[in-house]
Amino acid sequence: MKFTKMHGAGNDYVYINGFEEQVNDPAQLAQQVSDRHFGIGSDGLILILPSQVADLRMRMFNADGSEAEMCGNGIRCVAKYAYDHQLVDKLDILVETGNGILPLKMVAGTTGRVEKVQVNMGMPGLTRGDLPMVGSVAEQVVAIPIAIAGQQFEMTCVSMGNPHAVIYVDNVEQFPVAEIGAQIENHPWFPRRINVEFVQLVNAGEVIQRTWERGAGETLACGTGASAVAVAGVLTGRTERKILNHLRGGDLELEWLDNGPVMMTGPAVEVFSGDFIIQ
Repeated sequence: MKFTKMHGAGNDYVYINGFEEQVNDPAQLAQQVSDRHFGIGSDGLILILPSQVADLRMRMFNADGSEAEMCGNGIRCVAKYAYDHQLVDKLDILVETGNGILPLKMVAGTTGRVEKVQVNMGMPGLTRGDLPMVGSVAEQVVAIPIAIAGQQFEMTCVSMGNPHAVIYVDNVEQFPVAEIGAQIENHPWFPRRINVEFVQLVNAGEVIQRTWERGAGETLACGTGASAVAVAGVLTGRTERKILNHLRGGDLELEWLDNGPVMMTGPAVEVFSGDFIIQ
């Protein structure tokens, strides 16, 4: 099976061109290719597929085989692959995802290959029902306390097609992301689990983020998570609507438009291609 390894700000996935390859068990394949010792090594698997309602369809599977609704870094690479490999012949496209159809605008460099992509991430979901989370389905989750490992944190939850809990900390580099993130991911409040963003405020227009992704552990970047952070910053009065987000794998530019969607702009990089023998 032919594959391409790509990353968006260090959030790396194995991509399969579903126009040419057929994957019978993507959940199992995601676990095989994601293993960084016995496989290719990635945060998961993304299938680039034909669509009846958009230019392309994207399916995304975490490293543990679970399917996620969307991936902000992943979808930028889908767009780059499609343009650079002639699946589409235009820089503005629509991609079908588990979170609906999303518009993308690509920027090509001097070589003619795509270097940066802006994604309309859609409207954020602000209620417990959107996540989902136990409790009143119409209630927003802004700066509520959650007790984990004998500590209490303030949590704001946002759905960007997949669920996110945003927690602000004083020093994100020294924070025990794996310990606290895993416990929040699997907290009984979240029946489908949840992604967790730990955020350090630099100023009203700049933050530093580390992410614990459900089904994958800590990743170098998370586009939907960065979008959720942009929304949470406005909801809690910490940041402006337009921010620069520093992630371990690179920077993302976010803007939550007034009463509208979140716009995310960031890099998309192709690393290598090859053949994988399915076990």
